[in-house]
Order: sequence, then C-alpha cells, then structure tokens
Amino acid sequence: MSSQDKAVAIVKRLRENGYEGYFAGGCVRDMLLKRAPQDYDITTNAHPDDIAKIFPQTIPVGAQFGVMLVLVEGQPFEVATFRHDGPYLDGRHPSQVRYGSLQEDIRRRDFTINGMVYDPLQDRVVDWVGGIKDLEAKRIRAIGKPRERFEEDRLRMLRAVRFAANLDFTIEDETFAAIGDLAPTITLVSWERIGDEMTRILTEGGARKGFELLDATALLKVLLPEIEAMKGVDQTPDYHPEGDVFAHTMLTLSHLASPAETLAYGCLLHDVGKPVCVRREGGRVTFYGHTEKGAEMAEAVLKRLKRSRLTWERVVYLVRNHLRHTQAPKMRLSTLKRFLGEEGIDELLELTRIDALSANGDLQYYQFCKQKLAELKEEEIHPKPLLGGRDLIAMGLTPGPSFHEILKQVEEAQLGGELSSREEAMEWVSKHYGNRG
Repeated sequence: MSSQDKAVAIVKRLRENGYEGYFAGGCVRDMLLKRAPQDYDITTNAHPDDIAKIFPQTIPVGAQFGVMLVLVEGQPFEVATFRHDGPYLDGRHPSQVRYGSLQEDIRRRDFTINGMVYDPLQDRVVDWVGGIKDLEAKRIRAIGKPRERFEEDRLRMLRAVRFAANLDFTIEDETFAAIGDLAPTITLVSWERIGDEMTRILTEGGARKGFELLDATALLKVLLPEIEAMKGVDQTPDYHPEGDVFAHTMLTLSHLASPAETLAYGCLLHDVGKPVCVRREGGRVTFYGHTEKGAEMAEAVLKRLKRSRLTWERVVYLVRNHLRHTQAPKMRLSTLKRFLGEEGIDELLELTRIDALSANGDLQYYQFCKQKLAELKEEEIHPKPLLGGRDLIAMGLTPGPSFHEILKQVEEAQLGGELSSREEAMEWVSKHYGNRG
C-alpha cells in the first residue's frame, strides 16, 4: 500500500469504530497544491486510550497533548485528538491542553493554508478558515489574530517565512506586521528549533526569498547579526558588479535549489568575515584574512544554531578554502593533487562556481580544477602508498617521529610523479635519509 492508502485505512478504521477521522495540516495543503505530501497527519475525536485499543501497534509520543503514532506495516502516522490549547505562558508550549471539537482544533493551528482538513472517504475538504482562498491567492495568513498565534509559539514566525519562501507566496500584511513587532522575542524559542527552521529555509527551496523576508521582518538582525552586518560593505566593482557583500550573498542563495545543508550554509557564510576585515586604502577595498576570520565566525554561528559537529566542520572547511582554487594553476603537481583529493572538494568547487556566478561570472579557476579532476585518475589523486613504516625499519632506519616526515616526503614525490614504484621509493629514501639508521 502507498502512504496515502495506509492513511486512508486509518481513517476508515476510526470511522468503523464510531469516531471521526480526517487528514489534517500540511498534507491537505500539499494535496491541493498537487504536491506529494511528505507525510500524512490524521486528526480525530478518539482519545489516546481509544486509539490504542483500535490499532494493534501504537506509540504514545505525546499522549499528554493527545498525540499517538499508529504503525501500519511499520510506517508511523501521527494521529492526534481534537484539542483546544490553554495559554502559552512561555511562548512555546500550552500550559494546559483539553480535548475539544474539530472546529476548536482547527482554530488553534498556525496558518490558514495549514488549517484545512480532508475527508478521504467522501473526498471532501473542510475549510472554516479561508485556506483555499489563501492558497489560490498564494498568501500566508495567520488563523485568527496573528499576534496571538505568534505569542503562542514564536517559532511560527520562522515557519511563516519558510512557507512563503518554499511556496513562493506572500505574507499577508497583518501577519507580516505582527512578525516585525514580535521579532525581538524570537529568542524565547530554543536555538535548536531555530536552527532547524533556518536549515529548512536554506534547503527546501526559495532560500534567497527566505532570507530577504528574514531581513524585512527584522528576524535576521536578531538571529544572524553577522549577515545583517554585510549590508553596505562595498566591494571592488570589477570583481563584484552586483554590489555589496549582502547583495552578493543573497545572489549565491538564488543559485541554491534543494542543496545539502553544508553547501547551503557555505553559501550563506562564505564571506561572513568580510565586514570585520574590510580595509579601504587609496580608493581600493581589501578583505585580507577574511577567509580565516570567516571560518572562525561560521563555526560560532553554526554552534549557536546547534548544528552537528560534522556540519560545522564541513562548512568551516568550505569558508576557509573558498578562494584556494584561484591558486590551482600555480600549484606544483603534488600540491594540486592533494588539493583535488581533499574530502569535500566537490562541494567546495560547487561553492566556488556559485560564488563566481554571483559576482563577475569568471569561472576560469573553477573550470581549471574541474578539468584537472576529469583528467586525473583516482589512483593518481589517491595513490596507494609506496612505502610504510615496516619498509623503513627493514632498511635499517630507527623508528621515531622522523618516520612521519620521511613517508610524507615519499608521498609528495609520488604525487609529483618523481616516484612510481616501491623500488624507486626505497632508493630515494636511501639517498636522502640513509645515514639516519
């Protein structure tokens, strides 16, 4: 069965047991937009205990909020009881939850486009909040009073931006104004949840629009002042006819479709060090040291957003090295092979391509590196070592820290094409290090 068929089976089973059941939230929105839903959520008047009795496999993931997971052939579906939330005293969670009617359940949701339910057995959409009208108008509108919806859960401000960016919708005026008013309070939300939303804005389509909306709503200067600081930092027109560092960064985001998280953050942060390193001397603008400073700042930003160590390490690599390819034509062959053999080189070169397309369009260094990658065989970039420590011992050399230096020099000569066999390598070591035994 497909995911939709399994979800229909859950609704049917609820109905057979005397309960209501509907598809709810994002899956209804996506179905109306002719998009494939990522998942199917179901809302019902059955309570968690009832759900557990009806379905043989359930997991009470949020029973205190009336939320159960129902497993169908091992696939989980969220089944939630109609509820009415009490006051959100901390701006994140309701202080109390009581079960309610379908209409009360819909009224507590965030946006009209997420406030519709669908009856799959009668093929009928229930829309009491104007969601269909707003979908047709391509508009994000809060249900009820926007300020109240955002005060209930501040993360909804970022969700509004994400939906507008991903769907290429506008944000309705009153909803937009409420975000601007409440933007300083966004930090009531945990940084992990903020980071998750930032990542989705960057990676799910419409990243440039998303960050322009973050800027327009004043969320950007609260959450990422390092990006806000790029505004007004002029660059040399010959290299950057597009304008200041902020304009350039927004252009890089426009070249992202649905990228990996690391590439997306690499584009966002590759020039984050420029505002700190800018110098104006004799009519020239320079940014000496911005890659190293930027790497340091990128690490701090991604740690703040609670991204994984693997993510921030890879992004730091991208930021620190995003200009190295300009030196590639001058590199010794061994150095070039090492560079092209680095883990993450493909993502780094994609960043350099996007960086160039967002500036003066000069792709010569990117194309040089791609051509060399195509010409060089894998075994030339990552050759099997000609010698190891045991070989050096067999040659009569004394084990110690010098072994690392010797083997590194052998590898350097191998990458440079000076050595191609074990015998040549041993002869080379004897010539250069033979008296160290």
